[in-house]
Amino acid sequence: MDFYTTVLRKSAGYWVALCLENGLVGQGINQEAAIKQLYEAIASFLSVYKIEPNIYHPSLVIEELHEFLAVEDTESV
Repeated sequence: MDFYTTVLRKSAGYWVALCLENGLVGQGINQEAAIKQLYEAIASFLSVYKIEPNIYHPSLVIEELHEFLAVEDTESV
């Protein structure tokens, strides 16, 4: 795949990047770090997928995306 759709949100002081096509996530202290972690997770997944193609997990369903976005941030303001 040439591109992935990513949703970013801040949670408990960290940034979380969620890939909509496969449900993988990355976390970091800033957006760039979260995206880098997600990129590494996708690369790792793809290397395993080449060996074990039956592990594929379908894209997120709308309910899972809603849950990801609806989780309240516990960080103090």
